[in-house]
Order: sequence, then structure tokens, then C-alpha cells
Amino acid sequence: MYRFLLSRQWVILTLLALVLIPTMIELGFWQLHRHEHRVALNRVIADSLEAEPVPAESLTSPGAEVEREDLYRRVTAKGRFDTGHEVVVRRRTNADDEVGYHVLTPFLLDDGKVLLVNRGWIPADAPSQTAFPKIPAPPRGEVTVTGRLMRDQTTEDSGIKNVQGLPERQIMLINSELEAERLGRTVLGGYVELTAPGPAGDTPQLVPAPEHDDIGPHLAYAAQWWLFAAGVPVGWVVLVRREVRERAEAAAEETDAEESAPASV
Repeated sequence: MYRFLLSRQWVILTLLALVLIPTMIELGFWQLHRHEHRVALNRVIADSLEAEPVPAESLTSPGAEVEREDLYRRVTAKGRFDTGHEVVVRRRTNADDEVGYHVLTPFLLDDGKVLLVNRGWIPADAPSQTAFPKIPAPPRGEVTVTGRLMRDQTTEDSGIKNVQGLPERQIMLINSELEAERLGRTVLGGYVELTAPGPAGDTPQLVPAPEHDDIGPHLAYAAQWWLFAAGVPVGWVVLVRREVRERAEAAAEETDAEESAPASV
């Protein structure tokens, strides 16, 4: 009765089911790991934002990579802004999804090192995006800044290509190593998203704190993949039983037809 399972069609269907089941299970675990990663990152962000500010040089140093547990940690630094070497980061959006620039200003520390400070977002309102935009000046003289410590941006992490041949004083990624080469100075690893002092006017708009109460849909996706994996053998059994039933019905009809046929003389 089940010899049809050895047919080419059913062998392929069975092999396909055997491949789909572990694949879907693995996809479910992949989504579960993404959920766990998101939960852990949210915890890091929440702890960092609630912690008291510490000196920037206590968490980073020239050429260093910002540790995961220090991500978004509030830090302080004392020095002065160097607007002469200020650059803008292209293709950045604000809270309203308007496209503009982030303003990256070197901050000269008292010990001579440089801390990169993202002063916030400005609109791309110039007629041409090749021209350097007008940027409101930061406070003059010595000042103490506070901000969230961030990792260097890379193509691998952001998916943004670090395009060459950009207009003067425009960049695609905030990367302390590249900025150290451009400035010819000692630059602390990572950068800071400024939180204080705020701008004198409407711009630059400070970069908002990251959302950290959303765990995303990954757990639901994991359950979905596992349900699909469980449904494959169930579906296979249903198809087999239907095939057996149809073959049995076809055999019965054939028998009835033979019995009802007139005997030959």
C-alpha cells in the first residue's frame, strides 16, 4: 500500500521535508539569539544612561575600541571646540526622518588629546550638497561637555560605504582612526554624542537617546519558525494519508467496474 513512497516524486518530497525541518528549527534559534542580543543591549543602554557621568579618558584611549558595556555611557571632558577642523557626516536623519548632516567637531582636551564630538543634526538646506553647510558655532573658550560614548562607525557594522572623493570637509562615517589621520593628532577611540551644553538655537539638534524598551519581533519570529518546523511532518503525514485514501478509492472503483462488466461469451 505504501510502495508509492519509493516513487521519485515522493522521495523528493520526503527529502525536502527532512531538509526543511532542521533548517526551520535553526532559523528559530537564530531569531531567539537576536532577541536575546536585543534584550542584553537594551539592558546595557539602560544601565549606561542611568549611570553617573565619568571622565571620557577613564573609558577610552587613543586607538582603543569602546567596550560593549561602556556603550552609551555618559562621559564628561574639559577643553575647547576646534571648529577649524569641523566636518559633517552625510546622509543622517533627525527624529522626523529629514535628511541632513551630523556635525562632528574635534574637542581639544587639556592634555592635548582630541575627543570627537557629534554636536547633532543640521538640515541639508544648501542648494548643492557639495558645499559645506552653515553650522552654528559651539561655545567658545574652555567648556565642559557631557555626552554618550559611542563606538567607531564602520562599514561592516553600519552597512554604509565609506565613499572616497567626497566634497571637502564631508565624511560618511565617524571613525576615530580615520580622523586621527586627517587631523594629524592623537584622538581617543570612539566618539561622543553631545548631550550638554545644548545649542543656543534650534540647531544643531542633539541626537536623541536610543530607544531601549522595544525588544522587537524576534521572539515571535522564533516561535513562528518552530511552528512551521512542526507543521512540516504533520503536513507530510496528511499528504501520505490522502494519497493512501485516493489510491484505495481508485482500487475499489476499479474492482467495482470489473465486477459489473458483462462476462464475455
